[in-house]
Amino acid sequence: MKTFRIVGVPEHFNFPFRILKEKQPFKEEGLLIEWREESRGSGQMALDLKNGDADMAIMLTESFLKEFESNSDVKMAGFHVNTPLTWGVHVSPTHQAKSAEQIQSRHFLVSRMGSGSHLMAMVLADAKGWKKNSLTFELVGNLDGAKEAFDSGSPGMFLWEKYTTTPEVKAGSMKRIGEIPSPWPCFVFVVNERSIQEFSPWINRIRNQVYAISKSLSIDAELPIRLSESYHLNLEDVKAWIKQTKWTTEGGVSKKALKDILDQTIKFEIIKNKINPEDFLFIPREEILD
Repeated sequence: MKTFRIVGVPEHFNFPFRILKEKQPFKEEGLLIEWREESRGSGQMALDLKNGDADMAIMLTESFLKEFESNSDVKMAGFHVNTPLTWGVHVSPTHQAKSAEQIQSRHFLVSRMGSGSHLMAMVLADAKGWKKNSLTFELVGNLDGAKEAFDSGSPGMFLWEKYTTTPEVKAGSMKRIGEIPSPWPCFVFVVNERSIQEFSPWINRIRNQVYAISKSLSIDAELPIRLSESYHLNLEDVKAWIKQTKWTTEGGVSKKALKDILDQTIKFEIIKNKINPEDFLFIPREEILD
């Protein structure tokens, strides 16, 4: 019996993977699915792939592209979420600012350099017209690390998924002073050459099984309650999230859409050079669409 290890953030976007682990659809064929949740984000997941601690990671699109530019060993096996991620801009609850425009110190709390919290800080800075050399960064690891930094009086800004931080905002452990959506679909399936060599016949089958689960969930009337209970989120917040979010439910990646994403990530200086999409795709050739 072999084990295929998947890692992703412990957030509602990844509910299909909890179901995948429960179903174990390939057990009779000799493959077990392991699902592990990593609170430190895409930067840590890239390390997990590199170090052989995971066979697939569900990473933010921008973090994957940055990782590919520096390490062409990683490949994208498809999108997991078709819609953008809405990031909340958060500060200490005692901070005087009521909007990002009122922030004088362009200091950011980030989980890791190269993580989504870091890269979206660059997107926010571009949107606000802040010069790149005026930005400073402080590593805090994850959401709990940001809360500890705020408790210690940090004046920094912390970008994290809006609905995940809503309970913290309501509890008063941080204050949201703005929002910014990612300018691209937010999550992708990521593998590397090692996992391709070991699990090549399985990777797209596993991804397609997730697509089938996501399609089923998308028409499940009980989904809001299931997500609310599983991730300890307010039911009305979950309903709002569902309205603006679409999981990917079938294969097929548009080269034009990928080119638009790449152009955007170059604009925001997330990557430096033009990349040929076919260099980083690990999907059947018939799924690469014009």
